[in-house]
Amino acid sequence: MSAAGLAVDPLAAARRLLGATLTCRGVNATIVEVEAYGGVPDGPWPDPAAHSYRGPTARNTVMFGPPGHLYTYRSYGMHICANVVCGPDGTAAAVLLRAAVVDEGESLARVRRGDAVPGVALARGPGNLCSALGITMEDNGIDLFDPCSPVRLRLGGPLTALTGPRVGVSQAADRPWRLWAPGTPEVSVYRRSPRAPAPGASD
Repeated sequence: MSAAGLAVDPLAAARRLLGATLTCRGVNATIVEVEAYGGVPDGPWPDPAAHSYRGPTARNTVMFGPPGHLYTYRSYGMHICANVVCGPDGTAAAVLLRAAVVDEGESLARVRRGDAVPGVALARGPGNLCSALGITMEDNGIDLFDPCSPVRLRLGGPLTALTGPRVGVSQAADRPWRLWAPGTPEVSVYRRSPRAPAPGASD
């Protein structure tokens, strides 16, 4: 499946990305946890938790571009996080890659993450995923379906998915837009933001 398979709403794109293969700088990994994010208030998927909610900026402009491109950002100024842009060109949406199973290149992932890290935790959590695969801020905007790209994505058969609220967001905190493969130890632990409303008081 090509990038056209991601020109859909963010939740549908998240389902298609679960089970996809991500290849970067000597490491292959299967995506087992994702989070969907929408866009601006007057768009088809308004999402106050999304970086794109207040419109395009120099930081988030990739989210408004064509599907299948990589959007990277720094979480709390430290950890790099990777998202796959989805939806039609010009409509902001993306899917955060939260966790993956390292299938090939574990030795390289360990060099990047440290020998003491358990195998199941090498790419558990969005910052660790980028660290294990060697994804950098310089990869922002690249085409994941270009065979010459340093970061490449191959969509496969989707995995069975469980759904629940997204991790650490204070807006739209109850929206069940986190998807993960059940029974997979690489999936991260759910943590609700202390700034989020009480469960059931948000969308």
